[in-house]
Amino acid sequence: MKLATKLIHAGATPDPSTGAIMTPVFQTSTYVQEAPGVNKGYEYARSQNPTRKALEDAYAIIENAQYALAFSSGVAATDSVMKLLNPGDEVIAANDMYGGSYRLFTKVWERYNIKFIYTDTSNAANVQAAVTPNTKLIWVETPTNPLMNITDIEAVAAVAKKAGAWLCVDNTFASPYLQNPLDLGADIVMHSATKYLGGHSDVIQGCLMMNDATLREKLYFIQKSCGAVPGPQDCFLVLRGIKTLGVRMKAHCENGEKIAHWLRKHPKVSKVYWPGFEDNAGYAVAKKQMKGFGGMISFELKDGTEAEVKRVLSSTHLFSLAESLGGVESLINHPATMTHASIPREERIKNGLGDGLIRLSVGIEDADDLIADLQQAIG
Repeated sequence: MKLATKLIHAGATPDPSTGAIMTPVFQTSTYVQEAPGVNKGYEYARSQNPTRKALEDAYAIIENAQYALAFSSGVAATDSVMKLLNPGDEVIAANDMYGGSYRLFTKVWERYNIKFIYTDTSNAANVQAAVTPNTKLIWVETPTNPLMNITDIEAVAAVAKKAGAWLCVDNTFASPYLQNPLDLGADIVMHSATKYLGGHSDVIQGCLMMNDATLREKLYFIQKSCGAVPGPQDCFLVLRGIKTLGVRMKAHCENGEKIAHWLRKHPKVSKVYWPGFEDNAGYAVAKKQMKGFGGMISFELKDGTEAEVKRVLSSTHLFSLAESLGGVESLINHPATMTHASIPREERIKNGLGDGLIRLSVGIEDADDLIADLQQAIG
């Protein structure tokens, strides 16, 4: 089945009691049992919910996975992966990553004697060099947030397999429409479904996909025991969002390409971060493992003073100044003070994330209107 068809029909079956084509919102906390221990597959809504089950089935289908689990947020999904580890274990993580993940790793999990080693995962040799006998997990984003660095998933998966470690790929920026890490050797895929999967900036949710049954059981136990599960209405919203992921991602990619090339030619822009440029260091790998280059772009101004950066950020009309990404509307963001403020400045600067970086989540509006908005803002 082709991807566009899968996205429309994944996890969707008509409701047997009414024939409703959309999965109902099962707004219930518990289920009546015929006798003690005899039920229809549902006992208590923290453990199972029919709306969530339909969404988890859809998650698995669109990411070419055997199993999937839904969580109350992307950070909750990430936290659940960390709960697979034991004190003394080590995690190799990308040195360019979402600030919320970095905050979770450094402020929460380091307290439990989990060691994190940060490296440039765009070179698999760096990952190999960081491996120790205690390495249990490799955590990568590709493209990374916000510098759009590309990691060769197959190459890092080979390193992980040799080390006896799990490879988890945060696939949020690409979405399953552009990239399927499990097909490339990853063990777990994580999404902030708040972003492209939901697609309408109206829901907070995360998910994990995997193929290994034992790994699924471990993560399901964590999901059920720790309880960071999404409500049925949120699951309904993401089910709805997935149906239009194909048409939305096509528009995001087309608009992203136009705006990236326009920005690169702008006399007041010094650098544009987007993996679709042929001279980009990650271009060859991105072209190999992705079906397109996405709608996420970062750029720097030639006049990178604080005042000028703030002026541009506050001058757009169609690009709304806000955190998050992946919705139908375009957003503009200042990572240093917004999404990545939890990363110490010296760490950000060392890894290439300067105070002047501006990140765009290019929506699906008309590209010419978006370019005109950026033109009047940048000047």
